[in-house]
Amino acid sequence: MNTKDMKMPALPLCMAGLLLLSACKPAEKAADVPAPKVEGEKVIFVAGAPQTSSLSVTTAETRRFAVTHITGRLMWNDDATVRIFTPVAGRVTEILANLGQPITEGMPLARIDSPDFGQALADARTAAGNVRAMEKAFNRAKELFEHGAAAQKDVENAEASCTSAVSERDRAQARLKLYGGSDQASDETYVLRSPLAGVLVEKNINPGQEVRADQMLANATQLYAPLFVVSDPTRLWIQLDVAEQDLGSLQPGQVLHIYSRAYPDKVFDGVLESIGDSLDPTTRTVKVRGAVNNPDKLLKAEMYVTVDVEQDTTKLAQGGVEIPAKAVFMKNNQYYLFIEQSPGEYQRQLVKIGLEQDGKVQVYEGVASGQKVVTEGCLLLQALLDTDKS
Repeated sequence: MNTKDMKMPALPLCMAGLLLLSACKPAEKAADVPAPKVEGEKVIFVAGAPQTSSLSVTTAETRRFAVTHITGRLMWNDDATVRIFTPVAGRVTEILANLGQPITEGMPLARIDSPDFGQALADARTAAGNVRAMEKAFNRAKELFEHGAAAQKDVENAEASCTSAVSERDRAQARLKLYGGSDQASDETYVLRSPLAGVLVEKNINPGQEVRADQMLANATQLYAPLFVVSDPTRLWIQLDVAEQDLGSLQPGQVLHIYSRAYPDKVFDGVLESIGDSLDPTTRTVKVRGAVNNPDKLLKAEMYVTVDVEQDTTKLAQGGVEIPAKAVFMKNNQYYLFIEQSPGEYQRQLVKIGLEQDGKVQVYEGVASGQKVVTEGCLLLQALLDTDKS
């Protein structure tokens, strides 16, 4: 074997040595990084420690909303709404208003050919005629008595008859006035009018339809429906079903932020007006009502929306802070999180939490607004504390 053949295996051995040397260098470098230091409830890393790359923090924010993402239902504002039924029975002869039409107070909506109204009109006219006749008889009796041609009792009887006729006339006119008519009407056609100004938002009446005064007492939905509904679409009510545990965060006067799937880029404002006095025994929720501003008439009655209730500014500090729920963990039946006191320095903190909703949790004690809490790597920090104490 010549010298050239003996030198060939040396090259692979050198390459293997170089690879082994390069593989050892990272381990040597890692060994140079000091281990994290544990001081009581605090974990401290040196600057540039590789473990910190797995930790993420977020800033605790003041809890702005008392309750978020409640489902609400819009409805007509009863303070600006009238549901109109007919006070008389009869047949509809003409409809005088259309849906969406502006309505003024006292404006005619429909004409109804009504025997009831005709009878009330006749009674009022008859009563008025009887009063005139009784007044003449009373005056004549007084004249005769003054000339000695009539007895005192005749005058008294005439006076009583006149008083009775006046009472009957007043009763008949009051009934006619209740119907919205007067004894000057020419026939028995009753004019159904709106007692409130607004917009005609609902109509359940047809020409030739038979209507009755007692149809509002019927149990059937199609009969119970009012003939007309006049309301102000710019003023709506909203009804919320609030869970029992959220009641302590609500009070009248709080601002409502209302979101609709029909207008995802818009936020509508409202105000919480009243809180119900009882809970639904099945759902354990309470009815909460608010008023909604709807100047552009974009929102519609019976629309379902999502509502956030803004926290009262005077109680923001009492409401605590809001942080991601994953920042909190449980140990020995107590809740903890880690606060970043400075880069690489993390303090474990005992906290008192509230409800979790939409990935957020309320923290009432242990964290102040503006502090940074660890959201990723909490278990790593806790493991370091446990290792030090074992």
